[in-house]
Amino acid sequence: MKERITSPAALLEEPDDAAIRPARFDEFIGQPQVKETLAIAIAAAKKRGESLDHILFSGPPGLGKTTL
Repeated sequence: MKERITSPAALLEEPDDAAIRPARFDEFIGQPQVKETLAIAIAAAKKRGESLDHILFSGPPGLGKTTL
């Protein structure tokens, strides 16, 4: 039988990414134009009483796409 390289216990010890991600736009650092555009889209959807349309973020790694 092969030895496992990972275990569920090891995964529980790793820090939770959600705990260090910003919860609000004002906590997000960088990308001011993207934040402004996204805030306008969200405000417009709220005003219409609808959910936000689909948005696709693209670009190289490290720009904050996942965090936004």
